Amino acid sequence: MKFLDQAKVYIRSGDGGGGAVSFRREKFIEFGGPDGGDGGRGGDVFVEAVQGLNTLIDYRYQQHFKAQKGTHGMGRNRTGAGGEDMVLRVPVGTQVFDEDGETLLADLTEIGQRVRLAKGGNGGFGNLHFTTSTNRAPRHANPGQDGEERWIWLRLKLIADGGLVGLPNAGKSTFLAATTAAKPKIADYPFTTLHPGLGVVRIDAREFVLADIPGLIEGAHEGAGLGDRFLGHVERCRVLLHLVEGTSEHAGKAYKTVRKELEAYGHGLADKPEIVALSKADALDPETLKEQLARLKRAAKRTPLVLSSATGRGVPEALRAILAVVDEAKGAEREAQAPAVAEWRP
Repeated sequence: MKFLDQAKVYIRSGDGGGGAVSFRREKFIEFGGPDGGDGGRGGDVFVEAVQGLNTLIDYRYQQHFKAQKGTHGMGRNRTGAGGEDMVLRVPVGTQVFDEDGETLLADLTEIGQRVRLAKGGNGGFGNLHFTTSTNRAPRHANPGQDGEERWIWLRLKLIADGGLVGLPNAGKSTFLAATTAAKPKIADYPFTTLHPGLGVVRIDAREFVLADIPGLIEGAHEGAGLGDRFLGHVERCRVLLHLVEGTSEHAGKAYKTVRKELEAYGHGLADKPEIVALSKADALDPETLKEQLARLKRAAKRTPLVLSSATGRGVPEALRAILAVVDEAKGAEREAQAPAVAEWRP
């Protein structure tokens, strides 16, 4: 399935049905009078986060979604049927923006969360509603109200506990394949990963979700390479694992390049907890490994981990470090959401 994380769609709620102009004309009924029913209400347009979806590919080939119109009212005071709602089913983590691309209409972060994007038009009143003491036989009714229409943007931001960042060919996909059941494309050239990927990590009888995004290069925030559009998929991560290729020319410079792009992107990415690791350690001799570690330590101002996804060196330690930060973040969130308990004093 092709990965699609952005789509522009047109939505329109249903028009309300018109009211009816009708009179009772029955034998042996001396005073018939008006009996026109009201029109039915038009359907709404909702967006709902559902389980089992991880891409917006369904909105690649169909961009127009319209709710059903309400049925017109009928005689004998019969109200028209309401129109059926239109529900846009999207993956968890989808954000809905107005046509300007900046006004946020909805942010769906939980399964089952539903938001109304367009309200259906009300049905019109039949002529029965217009009966008065001086107008016993009104011959007019209200038309139904028009529905709402608009263009919206759907943008998917994957929800994961940890995210992998780094330059192209830093070993992110290899790390994801070694620690999860995901099968990303792996090759010995840059930009092998063209779309974000997700995997579930199992360590010490625990699980967490890990996200991998295409590599960043210098100038990514200006559109260089694949740009920084995929950084949105790690905005929701609680911790970043920054992989720096050990076989690069200078590990410290490689680290600083990615950090500059994270800071230029903004949205709080540069402030997220970060775990720094030197990858592809199996391809380095002891002297080069020591030199690259020293460079990376000076640049990151912390002691980096040493990783080799091929041999498994340092992988469990990195996963446990990610899990520790995730647990800490979840604990802080629970404390923030817990209601305050008043202190009792005698």
